[in-house]
Amino acid sequence: MNTKAFIFDLDGVIVDTAKYHFLAWEKIANELGFEFTHENNELLKGVSRVRSLDIILEIGKVNASQEDKNRCLIQKNEDYLSYLVDMDESEILPGVMPILNYLKERNQLIALGSASKNARPILEKTGTLAYFDAIVDGNDVSNAKPDPEVFLLAAKLLNIKPEDSIVFEDSVAGIQAANIGGMISVGIGEASTLHEAVHLFKDFTQMDKTFIDTLINN
Repeated sequence: MNTKAFIFDLDGVIVDTAKYHFLAWEKIANELGFEFTHENNELLKGVSRVRSLDIILEIGKVNASQEDKNRCLIQKNEDYLSYLVDMDESEILPGVMPILNYLKERNQLIALGSASKNARPILEKTGTLAYFDAIVDGNDVSNAKPDPEVFLLAAKLLNIKPEDSIVFEDSVAGIQAANIGGMISVGIGEASTLHEAVHLFKDFTQMDKTFIDTLINN
């Protein structure tokens, strides 16, 4: 049997923590004196916390000292973590668990490739940590997507070539990172946004075992 690396992003792919990121960033923006919208939040998908803050400051046309930036970053993370306290398996997005279970049945390798620095506690709270053979998160890489570092490191840890790796992503930057890294990109979301993906599904409920088998056997 062929063995492939199936690499999952976290936010917006396995769990919907994007709403908590939005609330935390919205609070920062409001304290800085401007509105932060859901449309603005789309610009932050797949982007590191530091770069996200820079984008938000650009949106609000706010000049901030490094000290102020550090304060905002700490506050944002504390607010975000406070939303995660009561997180459980109900936060897992529809259709994800059947795919994870089927990959295990087929003896495929599963990795996480996420910009989040809170990936491990989120996986623990949702009961999915044991599914992952390798975890690469924001603590392990220095380059943000669309740089493919996070995915290339995940494949390396699994001892799988990039061309034998499949990436599930919901962000433009993530899809670009997978493509740049020479991997097969599978977009989870809207075609209008993720048109660069090799394969595209609105969510995991539209993905079946036949598709997974095709990825394994190709």
